Amino acid sequence: MTRFVARALYLLASALARLPWSWLLRLGDLVAAAWRWRDGRESRVARINLELAYPELLPAERAQWHRAILRTTGRQILETLRLWTRPHQENLGLLRETHGTELFDAAIAAGRGVIVAAPHYGNWELLNQWLASRTPLAILYRPPESKIGEAFLNLVRADAPDRVTQIRAEGPAVRQLWKLLNAGGVTGILPDQQPKAGDGEFAPFFGVPALTMTLLGRLAGRTGATVLFAYCERIDTHTGAPGFALRIEPAPAQIGDADLVVATTALNAAVERIARRDPAQYQWTYKRYTLRPPGSGEENPYWNR
Repeated sequence: MTRFVARALYLLASALARLPWSWLLRLGDLVAAAWRWRDGRESRVARINLELAYPELLPAERAQWHRAILRTTGRQILETLRLWTRPHQENLGLLRETHGTELFDAAIAAGRGVIVAAPHYGNWELLNQWLASRTPLAILYRPPESKIGEAFLNLVRADAPDRVTQIRAEGPAVRQLWKLLNAGGVTGILPDQQPKAGDGEFAPFFGVPALTMTLLGRLAGRTGATVLFAYCERIDTHTGAPGFALRIEPAPAQIGDADLVVATTALNAAVERIARRDPAQYQWTYKRYTLRPPGSGEENPYWNR
């Protein structure tokens, strides 16, 4: 039954994604308008995150940013459905610019393993497809709570089964990634997901302590793998199709520091720098600050809001 429902959802998504780009973008705008009208979860979380990360903004500025974030997020939902259900080669035609690809090629040629840190900025699904077009890779992911949701994800990411290995972010993942990197392989990790309590260190993110993964830094420090930041940034939106710029950048050396506080601080600083390029393209609808430092007396800022 799980596979049947997931397949039905996939067929529905495929049919929806065949609409013209202009229709999909308008549907995304309607989704954003509904969030604002109902003050849905996405609307509330984005507003709280803006209050925490950008306390210097005037109320009118924060309201403007809030609308822009919801609009971009709504459009991304429809955009991603299309990327998931259309041929990857067709999707890669949306890349209008590429920057830093020579860093990626050089890192692979060095044979020491490559960790691609891909923040929730722009469209990371398009980035995954570009990476898979260049090399086999393993993607670390946190499985949805719903079995149907995970089955659906396996379907939409199945266009290149011989190029992409999906690894659940659970205990055995560390050993799998360790072996992969020591063999000179490539892995993609989302560095700004909040880990479970006890699996990370608190480090500043936009000036607010955030529980931050230590896995990426430990893998880099112990394997000697090259760490690169990569993202597909929206640079234009036409009625024909949106356009993206692929950007690949070197990571700070401190990310592999043995001191986990130093490593996580460097990791968050790199993600923050990218997110500040265009706050509307960052996933501010994610509850990044739910867990607070022990003994701080701080409460979950999203509680009852």
